[in-house]
Amino acid sequence: MSTIIRTERLTKSYGEHRGITELDLEVAEGEIFGFLGPNGAGKTTTMRVLLDLIRPSSGRAEVFGIETTADPVAIHRRVGYLPGEFDLYDRLTGAQTIAYFGNLRGGVNQAYVNELVERLDLDVSRRFKEYSKGNKQKVGLVVALQHRPDLLILDEPTAGLDPLIQQTFFALVREAREAGRTIFLSSHIIDEVDRTCDRVAIIREGRLVQVDRIEAIRRLAFHHVELLFSAPVAPSVFDGLDGVSEVQAEGDLIRMRVSGPIGAVIAAAAPHGIVDVVSREPNLEDVFLAQYGDQPIVETASR
Repeated sequence: MSTIIRTERLTKSYGEHRGITELDLEVAEGEIFGFLGPNGAGKTTTMRVLLDLIRPSSGRAEVFGIETTADPVAIHRRVGYLPGEFDLYDRLTGAQTIAYFGNLRGGVNQAYVNELVERLDLDVSRRFKEYSKGNKQKVGLVVALQHRPDLLILDEPTAGLDPLIQQTFFALVREAREAGRTIFLSSHIIDEVDRTCDRVAIIREGRLVQVDRIEAIRRLAFHHVELLFSAPVAPSVFDGLDGVSEVQAEGDLIRMRVSGPIGAVIAAAAPHGIVDVVSREPNLEDVFLAQYGDQPIVETASR
């Protein structure tokens, strides 16, 4: 299996502002590779360097075996790109925008374009300036997908999409992989990459924290769970339950952190007069702090 993306000690410095530092990545042909990190971690910078939209300060990057600074046009011919902020010509309709980019590609299969528009539930008759964030994102997805590129580079692709359209997007990504294409997508949502990706790189403060199979990344996911009872309950009720930690009692309320299913927690709470349950995902920075604390960032990798 060939390598589609390779970076070696890739660095982009913005002076006092954070960029990326010595990134070593390999993305194989036909895989969905997730690039996970909080906002400002360096995900967009990495993608822009891969497309030669900005130049690295040091190190190197290759796409399709071509150094990105040597022949970016040859790379762009085979790539579909969705930037983090997709904002184009206000006066063009969605259909005109999609056709414009299709023509730049030398023409695309109109039947496939129509299928994408229908599946994403996009009204292409409206002008771009009239679109919501979610509908602009749909236009961007059609533009990125319509020429069936060998590589998709998608920066926060589900931003603004409603849950039903997100499911359609995930299906389109899986179909692209089944056709042998490669997908490199960024996200700050663990659950999103969990449901989509084969491997994931985690970036924090411009440096890689971990590169691993998605199964190994799942251990990072957890929920903050709050249980409200009709009377105070001892935290010891939850001792020994798998995935339960940081149990704290405050009057009739018990808070805890739960990794994995919460069925055992509910079963343990049920005999004690449980009144309400609230479960919420932490933001990604909270997850990193819980996992790594203030430890120095050390890269680990696995194929």
